[in-house]
Amino acid sequence: MTIRRIGLIVGAVSLLGVAGCGGPSPARHSVPVSFSGGFVIGPDDYGRPVPLYAAMLGVSPDVFRRAFAGVRPDAAHAPSGAEQQTNKAALMRVLAAYGVGNDRLDEVANHYRFDSTRGQTWPQRAARAVAVVDGGTVVAIRILDPGVGYTRPPAVTVPGYPGTTLAATVAFTTDFATNGHISAVTTQR
Repeated sequence: MTIRRIGLIVGAVSLLGVAGCGGPSPARHSVPVSFSGGFVIGPDDYGRPVPLYAAMLGVSPDVFRRAFAGVRPDAAHAPSGAEQQTNKAALMRVLAAYGVGNDRLDEVANHYRFDSTRGQTWPQRAARAVAVVDGGTVVAIRILDPGVGYTRPPAVTVPGYPGTTLAATVAFTTDFATNGHISAVTTQR
């Protein structure tokens, strides 16, 4: 009976060593990846997630910025009907030449509309991924959820592996469910 107890204690210590308490580590395992940032409005983006608007409308971000340059928003109050029509006309003067119709512009604007003074943001969901570690080296990244709503690549790290440099790629689409998603995370050697 005493021998069995000692055997169980030794077995428990061995298992703790494998789990990260100074003992050997498994040859191949997964580690959660950390994403930070990437949900950014640029200084020339008129308070809008321009890359997302542009992708949904099928234009470049520069075209959307040029269209929005003619808009006169007033943060102090809701625009009157006449102000709304003037702003819409300014947008459509540029965007119509690229095949963007009024209904599509309304659909996109309504989806990405938010009030930052109330702590709101446009629809966004952080990506999730794991790093595959083999022999102490990150050998691959597996994306579990690509997220949505990114306007720029987020910083990507693998906690516990500070020497690993990763780069995320953001893909812009014409689908609200996938626009601004992480399409790849690559290791930089």
